[in-house]
Amino acid sequence: MGKAGKALRQALETFGISQNKLAVALGVKPYVVFRWFHEQTDPSAETAADIAKALHGLDPAPADEFVRLYLGDYLQDSDKT
Repeated sequence: MGKAGKALRQALETFGISQNKLAVALGVKPYVVFRWFHEQTDPSAETAADIAKALHGLDPAPADEFVRLYLGDYLQDSDKT
């Protein structure tokens, strides 16, 4: 699977946010976050935006980290143009 799960795992671990806490913030079942976290499935682009919003509601820093890790290459490339 992909980059979103890796970015999510790193952001949650770095900032000590449980998968369950994110699931509650998103309004999804914990197994959904578990599957993203373990790269069994990838969230859609719309869901990735929802993840960033939910993380931001908990603490802006992990939201920024998730976005940076997930879109970092794109963001760096767009800064150059």
